[in-house]
Amino acid sequence: MTIRTVAAHAGVSVAAVSKVMRNAYGVSDALRARVMDAIEALAYRPSRAARGLRGRSFTIGVLLIDIRNPFLPEVIAGVNGVLAPSHYQAMIGVSDARVQLETSLIESMIDYKMDGLILVAPRLPSEILAKFAVQIPIVAVGYHDASATAFDTVNADDQRGAEIAVEALLACGYRDVEMLSLGERQGHAVSVVRQREIGFRRAMQRGGLGSSPAIGKIPIASPKREEAMRKFLSRKDRPRAVFCWSDLDAITLLSLAMELGVRVPEDLAVIGYDNSSTAALGLVNLASIDQSGRELGQIATRTLISRIEGRTAAEHIFQIPSLVSRNSLIRSGNSKNTR
Repeated sequence: MTIRTVAAHAGVSVAAVSKVMRNAYGVSDALRARVMDAIEALAYRPSRAARGLRGRSFTIGVLLIDIRNPFLPEVIAGVNGVLAPSHYQAMIGVSDARVQLETSLIESMIDYKMDGLILVAPRLPSEILAKFAVQIPIVAVGYHDASATAFDTVNADDQRGAEIAVEALLACGYRDVEMLSLGERQGHAVSVVRQREIGFRRAMQRGGLGSSPAIGKIPIASPKREEAMRKFLSRKDRPRAVFCWSDLDAITLLSLAMELGVRVPEDLAVIGYDNSSTAALGLVNLASIDQSGRELGQIATRTLISRIEGRTAAEHIFQIPSLVSRNSLIRSGNSKNTR
């Protein structure tokens, strides 16, 4: 069975069926209903291999770097929300911090004739992504390279997000503030990690808290990650408040604080980043910067589809994050005796 069979059953042209299947602009509701009824009646399932040979597979690759991050499900939900009404489908690949594996997965997605790629927080240098973008349309999420011309980027304004976190801590009266970030080798200049560090430093300097505010580096892998957090919590000169680069580490820090008898926020105020679903749980109650992962996923998908449809000029899109205040910042009704 082919698309011609569907066209004949629906009494329309092959071109009309093609437009409906790729959710093209200008398709009337009546035409869409007619074609979809024919597809359902015939139990038609298009061959993606054949589509690929004709030029399109209607498949989008989504590459995730760190599956532990609770931010990622929201991004994926945003991607699927845009793809659901269309005939595109997403295929997800999971990598880690190893450049060789990330490169191999991208090459595999190209070999499988996918129409485009969404890379979430890729670790590859811009020049490598640009080389891949010659072969396939690419949108990078969580990758701050506004100078890129070969591929698009979709980001929260991570520098501003970190500033918002510091401003909230200062507004609560905290003056002894540090940041917990990733180790030096776990982020490059265009990564969200380094962008948040820039915003943290700038906000601290603007608040009159020194030209070199303290930024602790946390290893990415267990058990060294947890050991570093325990060491931080056990310090005699532990700060009064901390901004964590991600909920991924902030939630672990809350758990370890409870284990060590460090009260939050009475002994240590904590703000995370991502506003993950876990942060909102009553037992966690983590104040966090919301960058709306779902919206980032939606925007990235629409941006990629427009690339696939022929757009050539690069787009670099910024979303403004916001703070979701919860009990890890300051208890409701508490006085601001927070120094």
